[in-house]
Amino acid sequence: MPAVTIRNLSEAAHRALKLRAAHHGRSTEAEIRDILEAAVRPADRLRIGSALSALSREAGLTNQDFEALEQSRDRTPAAPMRLADET
Repeated sequence: MPAVTIRNLSEAAHRALKLRAAHHGRSTEAEIRDILEAAVRPADRLRIGSALSALSREAGLTNQDFEALEQSRDRTPAAPMRLADET
């Protein structure tokens, strides 16, 4: 697991982090991890699965539509690609 060292953090910021961690009942390190996770992975970020699901609902697709597509899908394995100079 990666480790990060933070240099030149002010005493005031360090004290505030320690107080915030104590308020949340966790270590300062755990509090910093939580702050960083929230900053780089916000809860309102776009999630591809949710976006695709919403798109299919907006288009009016149903489970029966997907089942029909699955039944008509060609299951023949793809032929290996050949380069132009191969004989």
